[in-house]
Amino acid sequence: MAGHGGKGRRGGLVLAAGGLVLRPGRRGPELALVHRPRYGDWSLPKGKLERGEGLRRAALREVEEETFCRARVVRFAGLTFYRVGLRPKLVAFFEMALEVENPFRPGQEVDELAWLEPGEAVKRLDYPSERRLVRRALRRLLRRSWP
Repeated sequence: MAGHGGKGRRGGLVLAAGGLVLRPGRRGPELALVHRPRYGDWSLPKGKLERGEGLRRAALREVEEETFCRARVVRFAGLTFYRVGLRPKLVAFFEMALEVENPFRPGQEVDELAWLEPGEAVKRLDYPSERRLVRRALRRLLRRSWP
């Protein structure tokens, strides 16, 4: 994830981007979740935009930084909005398909990566807004096959 120092902000608003990264599994698609020891939470990979960076590029970069995997954007998944202290934060999420899976390396920001069936991912996610995004993506998956 990008650090502080003016990155990801537009007039006080913190901008971030992330991915709902799916890969084929034995029993259907699996979704990438990351564990952040600093917050003790399970979430979708995401982070702040760097100066001059667009939402899609930031989402792809954050996914690679946090999971060590490369993905491609399939479609826009939705927005989440919340406050971190007094500062508003807007996160744009994109549905992504796994392109290259590399070995995961635990670090200070992310110490675990889990690939879960979407229903299990919904149960493990700590944030209601991210659970809603995954449920919505799951409904789309059920209507068609994943790329």
